[in-house]
Amino acid sequence: MKLRIKGNSIRIRLTKTEVSNFEQNGFYQEETNFGNAKLVYAIKRSSTHQQLSTDMLESCITLYIPETIANEWTSTDLVGFQNKYQLPNGSEMFLLVEKDFVCLDNTFEDQSDNYPNPNAHC
Repeated sequence: MKLRIKGNSIRIRLTKTEVSNFEQNGFYQEETNFGNAKLVYAIKRSSTHQQLSTDMLESCITLYIPETIANEWTSTDLVGFQNKYQLPNGSEMFLLVEKDFVCLDNTFEDQSDNYPNPNAHC
């Protein structure tokens, strides 16, 4: 699972296996270990959230995905979904969750578990 954060914007991309694990378990997480601390980031299926939302408790960022969206995303060709909402302090948060496609240019990453890129065909 790839995590990209820029300001109040969080983008997460998942490979085929990660999406499959999320579909089966309703939860998927990864962590980055810094030696003296770690950052955990996760997605979680939710029956109580009506829209894609997030929180951060201690060192864990969790994106909550409503069940209807999670079910459609894992069982169809839907690439991703997003939400922008206002935070209690008045600022906005933008969230984006996507299936990870194979890059069209050269990269050093292992992409064997990524989704085929629809732009790879004429």
